[in-house]
Amino acid sequence: MRVAIGLHRDRIDDWDSAALYAQEAEKLGVYSIWSAEAWGYDGITPLAYLAGKTETIKLGTGIIQGGTRTPALVGMTAMSLQSMSGGRFMLGLGTSGPQVVEGWHGVPFARATSRLKETAEIVRMVCNGERVVYDGWHYTLPLPGGEGKAIRSGSPPIEPPPIYMASLGPRSLEMCGEIADGWLASSFVPETADVFFDDIRVGAERAGRSIDEIDLEAGGGVVFSDDPERDAARHARGIAFTLGAMGSAKTNFYNDAFCRQGWADAAKEVQRLWISGERDLARDRVPVELAYKINVIGNDEQIKERLRVYRDAGVNTFRAGVEGETVRDRIANLEHFMHLIDEINSEE
Repeated sequence: MRVAIGLHRDRIDDWDSAALYAQEAEKLGVYSIWSAEAWGYDGITPLAYLAGKTETIKLGTGIIQGGTRTPALVGMTAMSLQSMSGGRFMLGLGTSGPQVVEGWHGVPFARATSRLKETAEIVRMVCNGERVVYDGWHYTLPLPGGEGKAIRSGSPPIEPPPIYMASLGPRSLEMCGEIADGWLASSFVPETADVFFDDIRVGAERAGRSIDEIDLEAGGGVVFSDDPERDAARHARGIAFTLGAMGSAKTNFYNDAFCRQGWADAAKEVQRLWISGERDLARDRVPVELAYKINVIGNDEQIKERLRVYRDAGVNTFRAGVEGETVRDRIANLEHFMHLIDEINSEE
């Protein structure tokens, strides 16, 4: 298994520390670092900064929110980051949800999955230097009835970046299997991985390919602990925001994913409490067992045992949310984690 990490959004204003963490991760053999966006900083600009601070580590958007930029603009951005990073960029795309897309960006959310597919197809055309002529449900290029003609990028063609999809629903998972190079998991319990992998496999086979061609990336918090029960309880309370607030009352893909994996009673109850304003009670209702399932918590042997579950489920890349009070603490914990990964990989 390879290892990926993410930028720590709670410390995102300290860009020197972010660069140091990326540089040290690179030295330790971490495969990739991902930059997220929600309704704060964007997910792209930090990677441009890190491209100038690193040499080999892959740089990914985890994720660009679908529908908030035109496909051509996403393609232009991908070309820029591919060029300035020396081919290290990975384009992570996702639909986000109606709360962010409609509430923050003012863009209709309907048919988000097909819009994401069209975006990926146009991005590849842009990067390949093709004259962009496209007739889709969402995007028609050039715009019919207008004065514009089909054009190709004014920059030299460049190898299109690998495209990763942050898919959760069955239809979007199938789309990921059809066209994506990788999958970015969330709300993922490795014991029920087939809830996701079966749909990805269907899409892949429909496109004449194998799921083995797709980088399946999943993971969670990494907590070295001499009191796992205490730390699992702390993480469980944090899951309440995902179950209750990551979406609208009607549409919460993260909550739905947990429901499909057998956690429906708890997920819906936490969501109900959160939406009704009973936030502390919602946090109390998250099963501690769920925190154990979506993170790796405990001593070295306990963490290795959880990593084996991810590996045996078919996860290719483990995204490690390594904890630590300071950036130096996180680096030290990441180094220790990489030693454990080496031990796991030596078993194969």
